[in-house]
Formats: sequence, C-alpha cells, structure tokens
Amino acid sequence: MKQFTSWLTLLICSVSIISCQYNNEEDLYGKNENCDISNVSYSKTIIPILTASCYTCHSTSNASSFGSGINLENFNELMIRVNNGKLVGAISHLPGYPAMPRVGAKLDDCSIEKIKAWINNGALND
Repeated sequence: MKQFTSWLTLLICSVSIISCQYNNEEDLYGKNENCDISNVSYSKTIIPILTASCYTCHSTSNASSFGSGINLENFNELMIRVNNGKLVGAISHLPGYPAMPRVGAKLDDCSIEKIKAWINNGALND
C-alpha cells in the first residue's frame, strides 16, 4: 500500500507540473481577427484613440497640470514621442518606460496595434 501511495503521489505531481505552463491570450485564442489595421490614419484612427485615452492628461489644456508638460494633442509634440519610441514604449508598458495611461487600464491590444501600424506607415498627419 505504501508503494502505491508513493506512485500515486509521483503521478499527481508529474501531471501537475506538466499541466502548468504560461499562456498568453494570443496563444490561447489567436490574434484578434477583428482588429483592422489596414487603413489607419491620424485623423480617423489615432486622434480618437488619443482623445479617449490620453488627452485627459496630455491635451493642450491639461498637459502642464497633469501630463508632465507632454501635449499629445499637438502633432509636432506627438511626433517627438513617436520618433524617440516613447509613445509605443509607454502604451505597450515596455520595461524602462512609464506605463500609460497611469490611471485606468492599459490600452487594448487593437488600439496599440493601430498606433504601431500608423507609425510603421510613416506616421502621416492625414
């Protein structure tokens, strides 16, 4: 009986270890097929994302009070953050960047992918 208990314990431990693995959402459910990044534009795609998630702190009226002086409503200032990689680093919560937005949840993956697509397509002011 003691040997059976030992084997059973070993079997349970082995199954537990094998079944434990790290999965991210994309591995489990696949890429978000509903995220269309084919026709992103500054005016129709990026401004609405920034308005909903960033302008509370980083607008012309709020940047000096709440946004550390960073005004993403101004295209030229936005491009500084685009060109130095700080925009993508912050919204993607990459190590070494302040996670943005500071208040509230991280941007959804589709919004981040749209911003990246806009940048990869030249970050035009269209």
